[in-house]
Amino acid sequence: MTLDAALDAVLRDAQARYADARPLSAAWAERAAAVLPGGNTRSVLHFDPFPFRVEWAEGHSLYDVDRHRYVDLLGNYTAGLLGHSPPAVRAAAHAAIDGGWALGSVHPNEALLGELIVGRFPSIEQVRFTNSGTEANLMALALAIHHTGRRKVMAFRDGYHGGVLTFGHGGEAVTVPHDWVMADYNDVDGVVAAFAAHGDHLAAVLVEPLQGSAGCIPGHPEFLQALRDLCDRHGTVLVFDEVMTSRLSPGGAQQVLGITPDLTTLGKYLAGGFTFGAFGGRRELMAHFDASTGGALGHAGTFNNNVVSMAAGVAALRDVLTPAALIALNDRGDALRDRLDDTFAGAGVPVSVTGMGSMMCLHSPDPSWIELFFFAALAAGFFLARRGMIALSLDVADDQLDEFCRFVERWVADPLAVC
Repeated sequence: MTLDAALDAVLRDAQARYADARPLSAAWAERAAAVLPGGNTRSVLHFDPFPFRVEWAEGHSLYDVDRHRYVDLLGNYTAGLLGHSPPAVRAAAHAAIDGGWALGSVHPNEALLGELIVGRFPSIEQVRFTNSGTEANLMALALAIHHTGRRKVMAFRDGYHGGVLTFGHGGEAVTVPHDWVMADYNDVDGVVAAFAAHGDHLAAVLVEPLQGSAGCIPGHPEFLQALRDLCDRHGTVLVFDEVMTSRLSPGGAQQVLGITPDLTTLGKYLAGGFTFGAFGGRRELMAHFDASTGGALGHAGTFNNNVVSMAAGVAALRDVLTPAALIALNDRGDALRDRLDDTFAGAGVPVSVTGMGSMMCLHSPDPSWIELFFFAALAAGFFLARRGMIALSLDVADDQLDEFCRFVERWVADPLAVC
C-alpha cells in the first residue's frame, strides 16, 4: 500500500471512530441541519463527519453532549483569550445586567472602556465601538475613503478581515465590492509596483500584521515598514487589522514591530469573550464622526455600546489582561511553537508550525496530515482548529501544554496508527 493510500485509510478510520463515539452530537447535527444550512451559523465551525456539540465550558476545558472533555487549545479562534467564564468578567457582566441592559443611551462604562483602549494602544487617540471585527474593518475603510476622497483599497491575497472581507479560500463571493487592488503578502516589490500604478488613487491599505486565517503567517517587518513608508508618501491611510493580533503584546503587534498605523481595528477577546469590535486612530481621522465639530460621518449600531460588552471589556482590560499576563502567555506560545516544530522535524513527519506568540498554525504539503492530527488530538482530549490553528488562552498552563507535547511525541512516533 502506498503512503497516500495508507494515510487515506487511517483518516477514514479515524473519522469513523470519532463518529461512533459521539452519537448525541450526530443526532444534534441532523436536527440542526433541518433548520440551519449546514447545521450551523458560522461556517468555520463545520467539519466532516460533523462537529461535536459543546454542552458547557469551564476554565481551559470544553465538554460535549457525549461527555467528552477537551483541553481547549483553539480559544474560539483567538476570541477566547481569557478562557471560559473568568470570574472578574462574569461578575461585571452580571452587575451590568442587574442594572438593566437595553438602555438606548450612553453610559459610564462606554467611556471607561474607551479610556482603557486609548491608554493601551498608542496609535489610537480616539475609538469607536462596533459589534464585531468585521464591522470595525468596514467602518475603518469607510472612514479612509471619506477622508481621502479616493475609492481604491489595497488588500492582500489570503487575508481575512471578517465575513464580508475575505480574500482567499472561496470567500470572495460575499466580499464587499470596494475597488480592490490586490497584492501578495510579504512581497515588498509587489506593493511598490502596486503603489506605482495606483498610489494616488488608494484610500487605504488594509493589512494584518500576522495573517491569522491564512495560517498564522507573520508579516515581515521590512514589508510592513514598506507599507508605512508608501502610505506616507502617497497620502494613503494605513489600517492595521489587529482583531486577532492585538493579543501579541500589551500594545498589540504594532508595539512589537515598532510601526504605527493610522487606524487600528480591534475585536475578538477585548470584551472578555462577549460581542465586541472597535476601530480607532488619529484624532484628525476620528473627528469625522464628531458632530459637535462638524464631522459629517454617522455611525449606527443598536448594540455598539451594549452594557454587557462594555462592562466585560472594562473588567477584562483592568483586572485580567495585565501586561504581565499577556507577556507570559505569548512567551508560553513561543516556547510551544518551537517545541512542536522541533518534534515534527525530528521525527521526519511532514508538518511544520508558523506563528507568533500565542497564535500558531500547523502546515503540511498534504492537508490530510493536518486532518489526521486533528482527529488524533480530539481522541486524546485536545481541541484545535481542523486547519491546524492554535490560539492559547490564559487558562492553558504549562501542565496542559506539557501534556499536549507528550501526545504529539507519541503521535509522531507512529502517526498512521489508529486514533
